[in-house]
Amino acid sequence: MGCCNRRCGLIAGAVLGAVVAILGGILIPVGNIVIEGTVEKEAVIESGTTAYDNWVSTGANVYRQLWIFDLKNPIEVLQYGARPVVVEKGPYTYRIRYLPKENITFNPNNTVSFLLPQGAIFEPSMSVGSEEDNVTSLNLAVAGAYSLVPPLLHFVLENRIKASNSSLFQRRTVKELLWGYTDPLLNGTIGVFSPYNGTYDGYYNVYNGKDDISKVGIIDRWYRTPFSLDNIYKTSSALNNVFLPFSSDASSFPPFVDKKKPLYFFSSDICRSVSAGYEKKLNLKGIEVYHYTLQPSTLASPTVNPDNQCFCRDMKTTKNCTLAGVLDISSCQDGRPIYISLPHFLHGSPSLQDQVVGLNPNEEHHNTFLDVEPTTGFTLRFAKRIQVNMMYGPSKVITVQVKVKDYTIFPLVWLNETATLDDETADMFKRELTSRIQMLDIIQKTLLGVGVSVFCLCLISYFVVWRGEGKLA
Repeated sequence: MGCCNRRCGLIAGAVLGAVVAILGGILIPVGNIVIEGTVEKEAVIESGTTAYDNWVSTGANVYRQLWIFDLKNPIEVLQYGARPVVVEKGPYTYRIRYLPKENITFNPNNTVSFLLPQGAIFEPSMSVGSEEDNVTSLNLAVAGAYSLVPPLLHFVLENRIKASNSSLFQRRTVKELLWGYTDPLLNGTIGVFSPYNGTYDGYYNVYNGKDDISKVGIIDRWYRTPFSLDNIYKTSSALNNVFLPFSSDASSFPPFVDKKKPLYFFSSDICRSVSAGYEKKLNLKGIEVYHYTLQPSTLASPTVNPDNQCFCRDMKTTKNCTLAGVLDISSCQDGRPIYISLPHFLHGSPSLQDQVVGLNPNEEHHNTFLDVEPTTGFTLRFAKRIQVNMMYGPSKVITVQVKVKDYTIFPLVWLNETATLDDETADMFKRELTSRIQMLDIIQKTLLGVGVSVFCLCLISYFVVWRGEGKLA
């Protein structure tokens, strides 16, 4: 009777272990369904969700660090056609994106439109000096006029340059160069980022994800009244791919990110979408994130990346569109002859770095990256790095450019627009999401492990007892 009870107990234990293991196995898909449901509910852009609160107003502080290229040999360039020698000066740091979105309107087609107000507040404690520091840089008005005025009318420009006592280079304060000053040649305000404070980016129209979570945050349309991308880039059929599908504003992406696929995000600075590829996993304050970097093809020459054909407008400057590393975004900048690149012409043609002395491109410091939490699709850290350039070249008519030997794309300033989640937000994120997922995972694995172990142990013990009883008999 005792042996029978022992065998029955072992059988009961094996059955219990099997039930516990099955329960643990069942919890895996059930838990995933629960997690997916919760994430999908909270990721929708509508009032009351976690995504909406962070979407309306950026939770983390966003900073724009600026390094200005200070020209050290302006006289040699003007008089002898020497290569410009530059030294970067910075950072000069500004807090941006501190204003909440405005004119938020929910539309019947499950999209939401809004305006993004722009403002910049100088942060002295995070800067190398004050906004009143002086730098020598390219004369924005002279370089711009040289590009925009047809060569046949350069004699008119020459007279205006002389009358306004302008030159190819100028001495300005950091504040003037960045945010604007009254230029004697134009009799108007000009600056690298002028106008900025008090202006708006958008309208944006994005999907709220209510009917399809895979489209949440994806931009349906962006336009500067009265301009749209169709109007900005209406000169080339190759521009169908400029605004790539499934592009967000990079602050977040649809949840459940697949690292095998690139992420697309839109940058209004260059009026186009770009892609970033998965590089590796990182631990950011206890949270696992996917690290994405800008793909080199983004700034490749049109001969390599045909999508960039519309950013090649000047055959002389771009060497018949074979120049890599720069995009002519004048169509995006109301006709201003601006060239965009990565800092120090990273990933650019060697000739770009040969034209200017003092450039030292570095992948770690100069490339753009995103750190994205894969379950929610939230970007928890990013660094957008862009360099603003203008072109000047030779002229037989304009006195200040007579000695210039070749077309030169001159670096004005490069920026690092960056943000990362703070400790408080990281703790909240782990508490509300990561810890729950980890706890569920632990419970699943524990039940499965304990159940399988009990089942195997009881089953082995049963056969040992059974064999022992057989020998006794």
